[in-house]
Amino acid sequence: MGKILLEVRELTTKYVTRFREDVYAVDHVSLQVEEGKALGIAGESGCGKSTLALSLMGYYFAPLHYISGDIIVDGRNITGMDPDTVRKAVLGRDVAYIPQAAMNALNPTQKVINFIEDVIKVHDLGADKKEIYERARILFETVGLPESVLHKYPVELSGGMKQRTVIAIAVLLSPKVLIADEPSSALDVTSQKMVIKMLMRLMEDGLIGSLIFITHELPLLYNVTDDIMVMYAGQIVEKGTAREIVFDPLHPYAKGLMGSIIVPEEGVRDVKLTAIPGAPPNLKKPPSGCRFAERCKYVQPLCKVTSVGFKELDNGRTYRCIFSEAELREAYQNG
Repeated sequence: MGKILLEVRELTTKYVTRFREDVYAVDHVSLQVEEGKALGIAGESGCGKSTLALSLMGYYFAPLHYISGDIIVDGRNITGMDPDTVRKAVLGRDVAYIPQAAMNALNPTQKVINFIEDVIKVHDLGADKKEIYERARILFETVGLPESVLHKYPVELSGGMKQRTVIAIAVLLSPKVLIADEPSSALDVTSQKMVIKMLMRLMEDGLIGSLIFITHELPLLYNVTDDIMVMYAGQIVEKGTAREIVFDPLHPYAKGLMGSIIVPEEGVRDVKLTAIPGAPPNLKKPPSGCRFAERCKYVQPLCKVTSVGFKELDNGRTYRCIFSEAELREAYQNG
């Protein structure tokens, strides 16, 4: 195992509604990300992926609240830090973030170079404007953008150019961990491919230490990440290598998620499409047993009342289910 750049232990965060109701969108989540590796996080809309991304930065503002757990970046626990310290010492340098709908993340009244100057000066008040400009020019050249983009307003850029601009700003300080929240959504296929290749190249070139790639498109992660976590209703339900999760999912939800998507990869592209019935549980009042029980075709009475922990296989793969691996495989074989 390589150097661990990010370790999360039993992280729990919640939203508090205006009616003072607690919504536990991230519930006892643990993960590790090695240097030079990419971790994928997959799940349907509303499962807690984006909330987990925000939580990992240790930067909490209402209605999102930290409850418990540890976030250790390069050996330093950032939970409990003062927000101003997190902003100046952690964000950008240790953990950087590409937000969902990144194309709309840029202030339309500011030129691109102004964003870059602001980011660098937060961390280095004495930074020279000429030095900042040269640094930006080289970085933009690396991500395939001409120098002229630095002098443009966001409205003058295409969707793909905006996305690459946001990515370039996110990696300005060579973060140890880059969190990309659906960075290829809302782009055409050609632009998606370009963005994904760019992220891989940035990691290979050492501009980012490791990558967390979040998406609802599980098969996409096979070509991007080393490992995948499948998230459902605020919890992780399965962890494994990208090949294991895509070609041989164990948890019924992971299997259903793969079965509901058209996949071009050989070995799964001929599988008949199936839909996952129902809807996720209300996280204001999550069920006491398995959170997927009401939608699972293999459910047993015990599933609805038993608190479900992780089972770990010999190869380190884990899944959250009361059934053994053999029982699950037999159930899948029998349909």
